[in-house]
Amino acid sequence: MKVVHVNPLKEPEQPPLVALQDGLNWWFGSELGLQLLERERQVLDRLMPKLFGYHLLQVSAAESVDFTEHAAAGHCFKLVSRIALGMPENVLVGEVETLPIANECVDAVVLHHTLDFARSPHQALREAVRILRPGGRLVVIGFNPFSFWGLQRLLVKRRQQVPWSGRFMTYRRLQDWLHLLEMKCDRVESGFYRPPLQSTRWMQRLLVCERWGARSQSINGAFWVVTACKETYAGTPVGRSWSRHFAFPLRPGKSARAGSECQTLEGCNNSPSAPGSVPETKVNRESGRL
Repeated sequence: MKVVHVNPLKEPEQPPLVALQDGLNWWFGSELGLQLLERERQVLDRLMPKLFGYHLLQVSAAESVDFTEHAAAGHCFKLVSRIALGMPENVLVGEVETLPIANECVDAVVLHHTLDFARSPHQALREAVRILRPGGRLVVIGFNPFSFWGLQRLLVKRRQQVPWSGRFMTYRRLQDWLHLLEMKCDRVESGFYRPPLQSTRWMQRLLVCERWGARSQSINGAFWVVTACKETYAGTPVGRSWSRHFAFPLRPGKSARAGSECQTLEGCNNSPSAPGSVPETKVNRESGRL
C-alpha cells in the first residue's frame, strides 16, 4: 500500500478568480472587510495623486472597489472577470493572466489583492508589467503573512473560505519577482495592525495598535503596498576597438613629424636606383666642383 505524505503548509491550487468572485464581493462588503478597505484607501489616497500619466488600470479582487477617486490620470478604467448588467463604460472584461491590452500603452496599474487570488500570480504580474509604458508605475496590494492576519490564517479551520484561501505572499518575494522583470521598487507601506476580530467593541479597544504601527512604520500590518517603476536601459552598441574613432582626432607633435620625415628621407636615399636613372654625384664642398 502506497502512503502519500501531504504537506499542510503547501499552497493549494487556486481556482479561477471568476469562481471566487461572489465570495470576495461578500467578504469585502462585510464589516471586517470594510474596515480593511478603509485603511487601504487611506494609504492609496496618498499614492494616487503621484501616479502621473493618462491611462490608469485598476484590477481588484472585489468588483465594487474603486480607488481612482483621487487619481491624477485622465482616463481611469477597471478590469473585471465577468459581465454584469449596468456596467459603466470604463469597465473592461477579461482575465488578469491574459490582459486584453496592447503592449506599453498604460501609465499606471493598480493590483488590489489580485496576486493573492489569481490562478497564476507570476503570469498576472508579467502581464501587468507588459502593458506598462517605460517609466510607468505599478502599485500592488496584498495580504501580509507576518501579521495577526497571517497567524489567523494558520489557525483557522476552514482555509478554503476567503480571504484565508489567498496566498498571503511576502513583499520580499514580490520584490524578487519585480527585479526579474526589470522593475525598481520605490517604497513599501503597511497598515491595519489589529487582529481580525468580529467584535466591533474589541476592534475599537485595539485602536492603540494602529497608533503604534503608524509611529513605528513597521511592515507587520494586515496588508502591504509595494510601489515599483518600470525601468528602461539604453542599448550600447558593441563593436571592435580598432573601428572606434575619436570625436577630435589627435595630431602628432613636431618631434613625431620630424622623426617620421627623417625615416622617410632615409628610406628614399637608401632605396636602390631604378634602371635607367642617373646616379647621384658627389659634390666637393671645399672646391665647389663636381
